[in-house]
Amino acid sequence: MDSRAKKLFTTYLPALFICMLTLSACENSLNDIKKIASKEEDKPISRSTGVDVIYSDSAKVKARLFTPLMIDLDDPKKPYQEMPKGVKIIFYDDDLKEKGTITSEYAIRLEKENQITFRKNVVATNAQGETFKSEELVYDQTNKKIYSNKPVQITMTNGNIMNGAGFKSNESLYPWTIDQSTGIFKVDEKTVQ
Repeated sequence: MDSRAKKLFTTYLPALFICMLTLSACENSLNDIKKIASKEEDKPISRSTGVDVIYSDSAKVKARLFTPLMIDLDDPKKPYQEMPKGVKIIFYDDDLKEKGTITSEYAIRLEKENQITFRKNVVATNAQGETFKSEELVYDQTNKKIYSNKPVQITMTNGNIMNGAGFKSNESLYPWTIDQSTGIFKVDEKTVQ
């Protein structure tokens, strides 16, 4: 090998090799960036602890939401807030008297739909003293409706228990309707003779 070829070989071949590695690394980096960017869509944009939110209508407090952790996720198609450590919402009448509550171990609020879905050990109460239990309740904030398409158990103030395949109500949880109901009713033996 002559000196000129040797010089080309020792000078330009390593440089060519480094350029090829760099181009290869850039291609992988771009692919990695695309993967990371697609995963970033699901990343939270904020995490808030000790959240206390007041909902009002015409300058009147209608409800108050408490959660130890709220995670805002900015999905361009469906932005939402997740409450993975539980939630409690209290409903108020015009005189700021409590007219109902809902608690659950998990909740998710869909911003565009203006809807909160409560899941896992959901317990709701109304001003009449009735208790609703289900694994899921949906609060449609726009239409001021609460409903469930999951099994629900309602315990009334007199101790009677109704079970159903779902139910519908307004945000005060009274009056309500229950689907495919069965129940356990206490009967006073003195009145049945």
